[in-house]
Amino acid sequence: MSLLDGLLGQINQNPTVAGLAAKVGMSPDQVEAAITGLVQAHTQPTDTVATASDQTGVPEDKLHEILGHLGGEGALGQLSGLAGAQEGGLGGLGGMLSGLFAKK
Repeated sequence: MSLLDGLLGQINQNPTVAGLAAKVGMSPDQVEAAITGLVQAHTQPTDTVATASDQTGVPEDKLHEILGHLGGEGALGQLSGLAGAQEGGLGGLGGMLSGLFAKK
């Protein structure tokens, strides 16, 4: 189980990236990149979905769909907090996940 799967399991009823990917019709890698982008964008003073879309290349409608399945902006806050507790701060999660899922 990935770190992200463990964090997702703590905030909603869809505890795996693969399960969420199946619901939104995307690959698990795309969903992980989308969630990473949403979490990183959540801390910015800009629109979360638009910023995540710009960062990841995932269309805004798909990001809204993923965000809905996660539980909305509040869930992003929880996910950020959990990630920060496990990785020494959101910067740690952002750096770790952006390295794994950066656009090529």
